[in-house]
Amino acid sequence: MQKFEGSPGQQAVIRLLLERGFSVNDGGRVVSGGIEIPYTQVAQEAGVDRRVVDSTTEAILDDGELTRIFQNISQIPSLMDLAPVLDLHVVTVAVQDADEPGIVAAVTGLLADHGIPIRQTISEDPEFTDEPRLYVVTDEELPGAVFTALAEMSAVRSVELS
Repeated sequence: MQKFEGSPGQQAVIRLLLERGFSVNDGGRVVSGGIEIPYTQVAQEAGVDRRVVDSTTEAILDDGELTRIFQNISQIPSLMDLAPVLDLHVVTVAVQDADEPGIVAAVTGLLADHGIPIRQTISEDPEFTDEPRLYVVTDEELPGAVFTALAEMSAVRSVELS
């Protein structure tokens, strides 16, 4: 993000690429796997002009470090949106300080100690969001005692269930 400090539009494109797991191929095209995503669609989603997407992908290919990053990104499917359909449950944990080590281990360890199977965990990167959250998709609803124990953890600011 620092490399694009002077351009909020390019930062919006970078944020979108990272959030969606989109890559930039050797030709400067935005892709998901082998599927090319038109600049107009990327621009619309990022809230910028198509030319901003073009200049962002050019800047990525002109910088060796960014090229290595954006040519190796891949998307991971999330079960969060499918949870209601698959009868799964999502625990959303907002933390006090995302840089504190061991938060994911403490949360998942607590669930494991109570025999709650975890299907997926997703943690937001503090570099890309002001209030990163940890999402844990489980097979079972959390019992009240587990919810309370999570909420009382020193690293946890709040817990939501859905």
